[in-house]
Amino acid sequence: MSALPENTMLDDSDRRILRHLQADPTASAAELAERAGLNPATCWRRMEKLREAGVIRGIRSDINWRALGYEVEVSLRITLDKTAARAFDDFTEAARKVPEVLEIQTFLGQVDVRLGVIARDMLHYKEIYRDRILTLPHILDIEALMHIARLKDEEALPI
Repeated sequence: MSALPENTMLDDSDRRILRHLQADPTASAAELAERAGLNPATCWRRMEKLREAGVIRGIRSDINWRALGYEVEVSLRITLDKTAARAFDDFTEAARKVPEVLEIQTFLGQVDVRLGVIARDMLHYKEIYRDRILTLPHILDIEALMHIARLKDEEALPI
């Protein structure tokens, strides 16, 4: 994957393409070209450059897990036993195998890892917590934060 040259900034045409792509990821290259005020060939070439540079990483589906019956969302803040040489690697490798873990973040500081976990209900969460989370390696401390509401859920960048 090549990167944009260090001194190269995105120009207005690149930003227009990205804005319209964020607004409608299902738009064809021809539709994006029209919305961005470019001819289709130019738009396609610019999009290819943005992909090669890693600016556009892909297009994905955003599936509403609540519509599939998952009503509980919990953030688990975990402190690992860092006296074990492979604590981070062992923990994250095992946590990736838990299907209900949607997100794994690592931090510097007192909290080492945050897991985003979903469950159908509290009984299901209790099963996940006891059978899958507490069996993960190298956990020193765990704090559960129950999500009440998501007040902002925006991945679009201000381009």
